[in-house]
Amino acid sequence: MRLQGKNMIVTGGASGIGLATVKRCLQEGAKVVIADMAHSEGAARAAALNAAMGPCRFIACDVTATAQVDALLADTVAQWGSVDIVFNNAGIGGSGPAQDVTDADYLRIIDINLNGVFRVARAALRQMYRQGAGSLINCASILGTLGQSGTVAYSAAKGGVVNMTRTLAIEAAPRGVRVNSVGPGYIDTPLLKNLPPEQRQALIALHPIGRLGRDEEVANAVLFLGSDEASFVTGAYLLVDGGYAAGKS
Repeated sequence: MRLQGKNMIVTGGASGIGLATVKRCLQEGAKVVIADMAHSEGAARAAALNAAMGPCRFIACDVTATAQVDALLADTVAQWGSVDIVFNNAGIGGSGPAQDVTDADYLRIIDINLNGVFRVARAALRQMYRQGAGSLINCASILGTLGQSGTVAYSAAKGGVVNMTRTLAIEAAPRGVRVNSVGPGYIDTPLLKNLPPEQRQALIALHPIGRLGRDEEVANAVLFLGSDEASFVTGAYLLVDGGYAAGKS
């Protein structure tokens, strides 16, 4: 088991890439906290996984609230003694031409997708520094380094996550902590399944590998970065995008 004895937190863990990562890491022996909004399905998901796969807990956490983020780390440590891996995954989408984006919409996306990543990273690093070890993985996007019309706030946030990751990796390396990011391409979610066939095919065509990604493929990348197999990997931006970015270079 690649994560045997490791304690892990996954923010945004109640659905999508987060939930797939929770399941994958439970399979590899980790104890996992699902952190998500109080009104999410996180509590039910955690209870079911705890019964079927191994130690899994739910802790309600809004990443825009510093007190809740700090409590998430403190509660996990109180229960399990350490936080060895954090997948900093909570985020929202958003689209529209820049001239139509309101201050409120822009700031909400930035506060969740960028500031929220920082709040979780700060709390995680404080704990990992005390331990002298840990792995922090931030969820970025292909739009962390590539532009796309209609995504001004989202792209700004994800670009910030990519460079934040590099900076934190430099700071954390002497303290025994690794910091990396993953950059998913378009992942085959229920929302994309509902697209008109021509729009779905246009998205597929952007990926040289010839299909959309799957949640579990991103989860496998997070598993690698969290494991000791990645012991010499820090500051990386690992694309899981079916060649999308290569085709834009």
